[in-house]
Amino acid sequence: MKVVGIGLNKTGTKTLQSFFVQWGFRNRTYDLDAFERYRRGDIEGLLDEMEDFDSFEDWPWPLFYRDIDERFPDARFILTRRRDADRWYRSLCNMAIRRGPFTDFEQHIYGYAMPQGHRAEHIAFYEDHNREVREYFADRPGKLLEVCWEEGSTGDDVADFLGQPRPEAPDGHVNRSSRRGVYEGDNLLVAQANRVLYQSARTAKRRLRSLGS
Repeated sequence: MKVVGIGLNKTGTKTLQSFFVQWGFRNRTYDLDAFERYRRGDIEGLLDEMEDFDSFEDWPWPLFYRDIDERFPDARFILTRRRDADRWYRSLCNMAIRRGPFTDFEQHIYGYAMPQGHRAEHIAFYEDHNREVREYFADRPGKLLEVCWEEGSTGDDVADFLGQPRPEAPDGHVNRSSRRGVYEGDNLLVAQANRVLYQSARTAKRRLRSLGS
């Protein structure tokens, strides 16, 4: 059986991954080489690659769940989501300040390397993806589990869905973004300026630490 996390990034995929790892699954997470194959349209090659793994989450796996379902009829799917679309969008903005711009994944998927200034487009993508997933699996109970860690979903829910032992709970939401000291607005120019300042300061701190070690 294959189990595939098909929630978008910043929906708690790393928390899901932590449960897969505890169960000893051969897990495949986001990968630039795999994403490049997806970008080239090599879906068959990706499906062949999936034969050697048990679980999947993050890019590019949520983007072709229909093909996965057709190749692996016994596969199960887990849709991770945030409490609301605006929380998800703000989490993207937070990540872009700290680590962007994202020219590998996000620019291809959402159309923009930085989400700021493009709230409507991102929100529409998020809501459309979740709606299409629900509609696709609507008449097949037992194929899809929807979880939201912010609303109280736990590893026990995933364990029951997959018939696995109850996992040890991670210490909170894995990979949770901190918003402390980060610009939270939607203006792209201001976001770019804050990104440069934040990342420059972080680089300087790393250099100071390396000099002191």
